[in-house]
This record gives sequence, C-alpha cells and structure tokens, in this order.
Amino acid sequence: VINTIAKLAKTCTLRLTVSKLYFILSDKVANGGVGMWCELNQGNFFNEFQMEGVAAEHNEIYLELMPENLSRALKTAQNANAVKMKLTNKHCPCLRVAVELPSLSSSSRIVTHDIPVGVIPRRLWNDFREPSVPDFDVSIYLPVLKTMKSVVERMKNLSNYIMIEANLSGEMNLKIETDLVCVTTHFKDLGNPSWALEDGCQSSQDRDPESMAEARIDIRKLQQLLAGQQVNPTKALCNIVSKRIVHFILLHEDVSLQYFIPAL
Repeated sequence: VINTIAKLAKTCTLRLTVSKLYFILSDKVANGGVGMWCELNQGNFFNEFQMEGVAAEHNEIYLELMPENLSRALKTAQNANAVKMKLTNKHCPCLRVAVELPSLSSSSRIVTHDIPVGVIPRRLWNDFREPSVPDFDVSIYLPVLKTMKSVVERMKNLSNYIMIEANLSGEMNLKIETDLVCVTTHFKDLGNPSWALEDGCQSSQDRDPESMAEARIDIRKLQQLLAGQQVNPTKALCNIVSKRIVHFILLHEDVSLQYFIPAL
C-alpha cells in the first residue's frame, strides 16, 4: 500500500483513528491538483493497536509525512519477526519503525528508523475530510489494469493529454489527438456498476446508454496511478463527470483507494 502511495504523492497526510488508517492527498482538485483517499482497517494489519488522540471526543491524529521514507523503512521489514510503529518526539515528532530481524544467536537484532512527521493541528482537520463525489454521468468497470497500463504508456510518448470516454453500454475509449496523429483504443463489454438509489447518483440513469461521457486529463497522472499498482485490485472502476473530473476507485480485500484527476 505504501509503495503505491509513494508513487502517487511526495507528501501525504496520515490520519489515525481507533479503527482505521487513512492516507490522504488533498491537492485542491479545483486548482488542477489530484486528490487521493486511501482507507485501511487497522485490524487487518496490526496485532496490537493503541492510540490516544487530542481529546476523548476528537480521538484522532493527523500527521504529514513523506510516504517514500516510510516505504524505505518498511523494505527492511521483509523477513522481520515483528514490526512496531510508534509516534515519538525526540528532537522533532517522528514515526518510529522498529524492525525485529531474525538472528543466528539468541539475541534479536532491532533496526530502528525515525521518520520525521508534521503534526497537523485540529483547526486544519476539516481540510482532510473524505472528498465528496459529484454526480457522475457514467460509471464503468475498468479493463485489466496491466493492459490499460501498457496502452497508456505507449500513448504517453505521443501526447501529454488523454481523453477518456465511456458510456452506459460497457464501452470505453482511450484517445490521443495531436496535430499529427489520432489514436484510439476501444474496450467493450466492461460492464457498468449499478449504484443504489440512496447514493443520489441516479442522474446518470436517464442517459442514452450509447452516449459517451468524456474528460481530457493529464496522461502522466493516469500513468502514475496505473504504474503504482502493486497488487491487483478485486474491483476497479471509474466515474466520469463530463469535462470536469475522472474518479477512480480501486478496491482490494483490505484496502480501498480513491483517486481524483481533474479534467483539463
């Protein structure tokens, strides 16, 4: 999970609650930045988990960190007997990763990494709420991500922008248009998720099933998302708000990752 996030963001926010961990990137999508919301149930990752937030009614901690640093620290934990993470304050706030490695003698070897973090004050917490999804025009399952990745990597050599089109008949096109060349890859029979009525996402249901919703996005941001996938998701889908935003949802057994790329 951390390797994936390190490919998507130089810095991100780690939000800790009693039951969940969140990795959040809240570049203002309105200003052309991407957004990310990754959710993990702590019970699936930790045998023991203790935390105390600022106050009983605000039992949360928000930290700013560089995911690349955490990714490096965890690389040493590949064959570890145990890994312990805790928030400490030596010369500055740090996330300490203590890795207990197997040893030939009876004593164990412990490697410690101190990763500097910034503690985010409570007055700023509202900036890191889950992004709301605008009513989308089309929601569609993605093709196999490996296939999509190799298509996008080839297209990246031709243009900085890619057009994603999809309709409610399970069809999706990836399109590049420049003065010299026009390239389109067509995907068929992908299927469209049926969203429950209470989600308020029914605006798309009145659409003509053949009519394409489209958004033109920065191809590098899409490539980053596809290149960063370390694990194959059990479900991957994308919601398109025509000419405004493409919202990707990748679901694994233990993790859900949402990624927002604004249209240009």
